[in-house]
Amino acid sequence: MDLKELNYIVTIADSGSISRAAQKLFMAQSSLSQFLQLYETELGTSLFYRTSKGVRPTASGSVFISHARQILKQYRHAQSEIWDIEGLNGGHVEFGISTFRGVYLIPRVLRAFRILYPNVHVEITEMDSADLENQILSGLLDIALIAAPSEKIKNNWDFLMKDEIVIVAEQNHPVLKYARPYPDEPERKWIDLKDTGKFKFILGDPGTVLGKILRNEFAKHHMEPVCLNTNISAPLAAAMAREGLGLAATYRSCIEPHGSTEYLRIGQDGVFLDLALSYPAGEYRSNAAIALGRLLHQTYLHMDT
Repeated sequence: MDLKELNYIVTIADSGSISRAAQKLFMAQSSLSQFLQLYETELGTSLFYRTSKGVRPTASGSVFISHARQILKQYRHAQSEIWDIEGLNGGHVEFGISTFRGVYLIPRVLRAFRILYPNVHVEITEMDSADLENQILSGLLDIALIAAPSEKIKNNWDFLMKDEIVIVAEQNHPVLKYARPYPDEPERKWIDLKDTGKFKFILGDPGTVLGKILRNEFAKHHMEPVCLNTNISAPLAAAMAREGLGLAATYRSCIEPHGSTEYLRIGQDGVFLDLALSYPAGEYRSNAAIALGRLLHQTYLHMDT
């Protein structure tokens, strides 16, 4: 047994699917399946039930996975303490961010971090916000950017910035006849959500933060929008909207400059959410994780998105 094998088991458990775990581990699905079969044979028990929808831990598997998480966590903590003694001349940070937002917010920070600490490696984990929260609670990430407030994480997070949810519309979309400019900011426009009721929306996954918030806004207005493609990613939904295939939602922090696209504020006052940096509660916080968090604050705190 080695740490790499433990990581394979934990990744399968977190993914709920051997195929999804293989993608995260950059392995062939057949190779990961073979590994799991051999590993279970060596242990003398099954770690997972196989179902048509994926895998889930057996009773023995749950016990083993819990210990595997603790071993991996303690190993990372030992590494971090040793690296701290060396004064950030080496090290490793596990940083989590949502798949959508990471593309826009993290590259510039990583570049600045590498210049300041060239020997510290930042390992990026992309997941939905709910999965990121689970990873933080399990101590498998050193730091994560999450939507706040969180239902699961109550105290161990620091406000980073506000973000806004806006509607994406192609410049010739008929919804724009209802858009209204701000007198002091004519380049920015807002729209009453009720005026979008007769148009088709590409809302994406209802399980995501973006999907939940927009659906809640519709519910507040007693609206049931016509929805298309509810099982696609937010970036794809926004890209389809830019091509005039419907209306979609995106974050202002994730806007892609596009000459044929309008981004509309929802209502005159807008719809916002807070973004926060979260850390494992009661866990050792490495100097490298602290330094990365500080740089994120310096880059984005009070940023007007």
